[in-house]
Amino acid sequence: MIIPTLQIIISVALIILILVQERSSGLSGILGGGGEVYSQRRGLEKGFFGLTVVLVIVFAVLSLLNFVF
Repeated sequence: MIIPTLQIIISVALIILILVQERSSGLSGILGGGGEVYSQRRGLEKGFFGLTVVLVIVFAVLSLLNFVF
């Protein structure tokens, strides 16, 4: 019962993080980084990206555990 609850919490967090990272109107647009052709992630945006990757991995592991058990 704990694994599905954790999956729901992580999925909501992932949705929020992905929406914040949207290039045109997300955090990069707020901080003035929306007009470049190529920009490197810096600061808070880089942290959000790293957290998103970690949460995706945790979500995948929980999904496999849920499938096995």
